[in-house]
Amino acid sequence: MNLLIVAATPFEITPLHQYLEANFTKESAIIYTKNGLHIHLLVTGIGLTHTAYALGRYMGSVNIDAAWNVGIAGAYDRTLALGQVVNVVEDQFGDLGIEHADGSFQDLFDAELIALNQPPFIHKKLINTKAINTSFLTKVKGTSVNTVHGSAASIEQFSKANPNIQIETMEGAAFMLVCLQEQVSFLQIRSISNYVEPRDRSKWEIALAIENLNETVVEMVNNYLEN
Repeated sequence: MNLLIVAATPFEITPLHQYLEANFTKESAIIYTKNGLHIHLLVTGIGLTHTAYALGRYMGSVNIDAAWNVGIAGAYDRTLALGQVVNVVEDQFGDLGIEHADGSFQDLFDAELIALNQPPFIHKKLINTKAINTSFLTKVKGTSVNTVHGSAASIEQFSKANPNIQIETMEGAAFMLVCLQEQVSFLQIRSISNYVEPRDRSKWEIALAIENLNETVVEMVNNYLEN
């Protein structure tokens, strides 16, 4: 069983890395093995482009049975607690489109440059249909952007246009698109580090989010070993 665990930065998975070093056999700099489970750790770099390139390149050279994208995220949904770990079952490219002269934004689907249901999209969305039918963690809808929202004006504009979006990342949609295209089973697991609001890092709970994220991922790995 080849399980690929993907993160944008090494610090987001440092505790997981330490757990694998202590409890698994190290096959290479990024591959750890135990009881037939081969875990591949792939750090892609931040952003949609880095994620798509690194993931596509790796999957092109290694036969992967399942993939997890893990990391921290910002939340629009204030019912989600800081530090809460969620399962992103639906994602979209939040800023892939056209800005008009009046400042309004139109995505490529509404501009009829991409068909609404052009595979792997389902009415503009990237959907993990298998995850939707599970009871694993709180399920949320996400958006992935090249520029995270940090001003009141841009947050209000985006929220009005996308009232159902609950979290924001910089990698999730690229990860899901590659997995859907390659027909690889996947999960996108995120922990809430901050709320999407006028940027103020003093309010963020990065350490808590990383701690909770890694505890969850280690538990998931142990479940794989037991099953």
